[in-house]
Amino acid sequence: MCTYDASRAPLAGWGMPFVYFFDSSIAIDNRAKGGRSTRTFLSEGKWKPIADSMQPGDYVLMQFGHNDEAKEERYKDRYTTVADYKINLNRFIAETRARQAHPVLITPVTRMRFDKAGNMEETHKEYSAAVWEVGAATKTPVIDLDKKSRELLQQLGPQNAKLLFMQLDSLEHPNYPSGSRDNTHFNEYGARLMAQLVLSEIKQLKLGLADRIVKPFVKKQ
Repeated sequence: MCTYDASRAPLAGWGMPFVYFFDSSIAIDNRAKGGRSTRTFLSEGKWKPIADSMQPGDYVLMQFGHNDEAKEERYKDRYTTVADYKINLNRFIAETRARQAHPVLITPVTRMRFDKAGNMEETHKEYSAAVWEVGAATKTPVIDLDKKSRELLQQLGPQNAKLLFMQLDSLEHPNYPSGSRDNTHFNEYGARLMAQLVLSEIKQLKLGLADRIVKPFVKKQ
């Protein structure tokens, strides 16, 4: 979801193209940070300035999970149990509402993982379920980006789905001379498709933001 420096292009978070979908009455302030779990987002002091700067009527879109669930030894400093993940999400929601802003939960976007039969596998099962549980308990809107992104990749199939991710051959891009085999992070095309899924769900949920989406220009004949 976060914004990446141009030196890492074509790597792109879905929050980058998302800024272009709204009219001039909406200001997008993307505070997402790569590699952070709900726990480290709090411990590193990244949540407090967001909470302190909220204004009544703001919408706060929250997507965590990839790093919370990372149990590998090299990621142990960011790992967060499902129970603590829910506690942290509840805190974000409570502090958002205390400032008369609107929290919106988003399940973690899928990784690209197909089984041998070409079927997409769930990669965030416990943490996406936890988002739904917190959403139901707090009456917070939930955008199921996990499910929607899996459906999209399933439709594309194992080969075409690679076109959305950081899959680069060696010397294909100057920023990645050794290539890239990344099934988690998106390129610019993939980021835009994920952003469009979120936009569609905002419309479906009839959030107040839906009224501020840019209207397509229709050329008069």
